[in-house]
This record gives sequence, C-alpha cells and structure tokens, in this order.
Amino acid sequence: MTFEIALMLAALLAAVVLFSLEWFTADTIALGLLVTLVLTGLLPVERAFDGFGSDTVIVILALLILTAALTRTGMIDIVGRAILRRTGDNPDRLLAVIMVSSAGLGAFMSNTASTAFFVPIVIGIAQRAGFSASRLLLPLAFAGILSSSVSLISTSSNLVISGLMTQKGLAPMGMFELAPVGIPITVAGLLYMYFIGRRLTPDRGGGADLIEQFGVTPYLAEALIPPGSPLAGQTLGETKFGSDLDLTVLEVIRDKDRHFAPRTTMKLAAGDVLLVEGRPDEILKIKETAGVEIKADVKLADPDLEDDEIGLVEVILMPGSPLIGRTLKGARFRERYGLQVIGMNRRGTNLRTKLSTVSLRMGDVLLVQGPRVHVAALNDDHTFRVLGSLEEKIPRGRRALLAGAIFAAAILLGTFKIVPLSIAFLAGCVLVFATRCITPEEAYREVEWRVLILIASMLGFGVAMEHTGTANYLAGVLLGLAGDANPLWLLSGFFFLTVALTQPMSNQAAAAVILPIAIQTAQSAGLNPRTFAMMVAVAASTSYLTPLEPCCMMVFGPGRYRFADFLKVGALLTVIVFTIAILLVPRFWPLR
Repeated sequence: MTFEIALMLAALLAAVVLFSLEWFTADTIALGLLVTLVLTGLLPVERAFDGFGSDTVIVILALLILTAALTRTGMIDIVGRAILRRTGDNPDRLLAVIMVSSAGLGAFMSNTASTAFFVPIVIGIAQRAGFSASRLLLPLAFAGILSSSVSLISTSSNLVISGLMTQKGLAPMGMFELAPVGIPITVAGLLYMYFIGRRLTPDRGGGADLIEQFGVTPYLAEALIPPGSPLAGQTLGETKFGSDLDLTVLEVIRDKDRHFAPRTTMKLAAGDVLLVEGRPDEILKIKETAGVEIKADVKLADPDLEDDEIGLVEVILMPGSPLIGRTLKGARFRERYGLQVIGMNRRGTNLRTKLSTVSLRMGDVLLVQGPRVHVAALNDDHTFRVLGSLEEKIPRGRRALLAGAIFAAAILLGTFKIVPLSIAFLAGCVLVFATRCITPEEAYREVEWRVLILIASMLGFGVAMEHTGTANYLAGVLLGLAGDANPLWLLSGFFFLTVALTQPMSNQAAAAVILPIAIQTAQSAGLNPRTFAMMVAVAASTSYLTPLEPCCMMVFGPGRYRFADFLKVGALLTVIVFTIAILLVPRFWPLR
C-alpha cells in the first residue's frame, strides 16, 4: 500500500463518518472532500471539475427542470388525482392504488418528487376516512423507491453510475436497460408490501389532536401593556419576547375587539393585550418584566386559535428548500410567511428546545398557526407542503398537457438515441421555457442545487480513486479474500457492501465510492464489469433499512415512525430485492 492509497482510504473513511454524523449537509461534505483531494495532490487540478461539466450533471439538471414544469402546470396533479379519485376511502383499495401510482410515477421521474406529491394527499384522505396515515405513508415511500431500477431517470444514482461507466470505458446505461430486473423487483416488492409489509407497518398517530401529537404545552397567557409601560411605543421586535423570554406572540388584541397578526415592526400601545404561548416557567418570567402584567391563563385549544380565518396545520420541509440548514429566526420565518411555528417534529421526535434557533432539515414537520390565506400560500411556495391539504389546484390547461408531451418526447428521443440524452433533455428545457410552461426563474428555484453539487463532487472522488490506484488496490484485496469462490459470491458481496453504504451516505455518494472498485475487481478477475455495474445500480436504490433515504425522511415525521419500523419492514424486502437481483442480473449481463 502506497502513501497515496493510505491517504485516499483515510479520506474515504472520514467522508463516511461525516455523512453518518450529519454535522454538515451532504453537499458541503462532498465539496470539502473534493477540495481536500486536490490540496493533497490525490486529484489532479485539471480533472477536479470534470464532474461539474459531465453529461450526468447536465441530464440531472435538465430532468429537474422538466419535472418542475410538470408540477407547476399541474400535470402531475391531474394524473395523481385522477388515480386517487377512483379509490374512495377503502383502505385496502387505497393502499394498492397509492403504491402502484407512486411506483408508476417514480419510474419516470425522481422518486423523491413522486413521494412528495402524494404525502399530503394521503394524509388528507386518511384524516377524512378516519384511519391512521402511518398505515399508508411507509408503503408509499417504499413503492417510490422500488421502481428506481426501471429506467435510467428513475433516480439520480442511476445517472451517476452511467456517468462513471463512461469514465471507465464502458457504454452508458440505456434508458430501460435495467427494466428486465427493475420491473420484477417492483412487482415483487409491491406484492410483499400489500400482503406482508402492511401488517408489519405500525398503526400510529391516528386521530390524535395536532397539539397532542406535537407535545406543545397547553399554557397560554394574556400579557397586558398597562398605561405608562416602557414597552408602549416599542415594536414587537424590540420587546424581545422571543429572544429573551422564549415566548411566541400569537395575537395582538387592541381596544378589546380588534385582533392583529403579530409582526416584528408592529408598534405596541398602552392597553394592548398580547396572547403569548410558552412553557409555564417562561410565562412566569413575564411577571419580572417591567411594564407587563399577566391576565388569566387560557387554554391553547381556545377557538381563537383555529377558526374560519386562523388555521393550525402541519407542514413538511421539502427537498431543495432554501430554508434547509437555516434557523427560523435567521430565515425571518414569521415576517416572510406571516405564520407562527409552535411545534417541530424531527424523525418522530418532538423538539423541546427553542425552535427559533434550531437548524432546519429536509423532512422536518412544523406545526404552524396563522391566517388560512397565509397557510395556503405555503403550498405555492414549494418550500413546504401542507399535510392533509386536499384543495383542488387549477391546472394551467393546455400547458399541463404540453409539458407532459415535451417530457415524453425528450424521453423517446433519448431512448431511441436519435440525439444524446443530455441534448434531448436540454431541448425539452428550452421548449418548456419557450411555451411558458414554466419560467426560468421558477425552474431555477425548483432545482435541487445541493444534489447537483453532491453528485459533481463525488464524480471527482471516482476520478481520484482511479488516479491514486486505490480502486486497483481494493480490487486486489477483495479478489484475494474471494480466492477461487464462485463469482456470484463476489457479486453478492458488492450488493451488500453498497446497501450498507447507502444507509449513512446518499445513494449517489455510495455508488460513486463502490462502482470504481467493483468495475476494477471484475476486470482483474476476467469477469464482465457491466454485470457488477448493474448490480451496484440495483443495490444503490435498496434503501429500506433506515429512514435516511429522502423518500423515507419525508414520511418519517408525518407517520410518527421510529427507526426500528424501517428495519422491521425493510429487512425482508431487502432480501427479496437481493434474491431477484442475484438471479436476474447475471442472466441478462453474463459474468463471462
């Protein structure tokens, strides 16, 4: 082992640890890894940015824009609601249709996007029908992931693998090259979830009151600004109720019958009554604040908090949101949206710390209160989705069908290789811009730039693995351990190694780490490297054991799941996927 290889392995280990601990976002870790590789000489400067200019990144960028056009014009709404409208409230029929619909959409677009579309609809139907949404959300997420091996564009990890294959001198992955394996996996997985997985899925959180679910304290107080108070004439922001007392001002009442939504720029006057929410010990601190008097306590369930004009709802933070990594205070949430956040749930746990200082993460579920018109605007912002919202959106008429036709045409042009896939998708982007299906400003807001940076940086990692000889070294070690064993054991080993890495790392990062080693191992053993590439592609999408996959993270909070729930339901599903893959992959891509 050379010094360069040892340094490369140390960088790999550090990356895996950082991805697991989540101290930084995945794109930050990947970008930091890229810079480290260049500074240590493990990656030549002239090749450091190959990933950013690769066909893979261009295809993913164009695909995200086309998907955004489908969403903006209402095309996905039209398809999804037409399917769900035929299910009624029958839980069995609803489960089957939701899983098939999620898998169907996930086969031709990002499975994260398809899951995000269905989550609020499923919750709304469950609330209306009177059963727990947890019975449907986990199967919904798993169904979206199951179809990841049907087409090249089902998941960005397939595009990453295709790009790495071309770096290694192999032909890129065809649009439906994985389908002979992906379709049986999808069908078998859906049958498992319908007949077995659903019985292992917990029934949790049905019918509970939102306040009870979030564990929000039931204590409110009416704080009076008496005559002569030094607070009279100050703005709400200047009073520092939030920063100093950790209290949330829910409403300002003036002249007994005039109610105002709180704003930091609003000036207080003598006689104003502030309806504030907080823990009992924090409310008692009001007595120590000069110029404020406490009136009688009231209950949080007071009708004033949820009436025809004031709403109390859950919203989920969507992938690609600009708020990810920021705090509510830093993002000026109250001023920007005109809403109060009075509870936060992360991965099934209600956060008890001061919410304004918590860094937001994708999949966080917030309990927000405020004017219903402001709540409805959250869906249009595409930063959040309102859970349980069933309001019909008015699609953009012919533009919805036009966006669907452009998307289908781009896929057909790329599939039949009339033009390269990157050109086909870029042409589709030009057309959706030219026909006003979506504006460039809207499209660029929808692009998950974090994902693009992650993928481009990890492609550079693959180059470094080859340049330093680390891929050759690890391939030799693995071949030495395998000895004269059946090549199927080696193929199986790469499947489970990839699955293991997809749990702490993103699918794309895991694929970028494993694929160069898998291809080099196959070539050194005189085996077909394409067989190993396809097995890694299937394994990279087998993310059922933990809720760290984006689809799973989106349902984790709303479904009130625990980590063990995913392991219980996903373990057997992982075995099923492996069994199908080890039987079919060598058949369609022979080992020799």
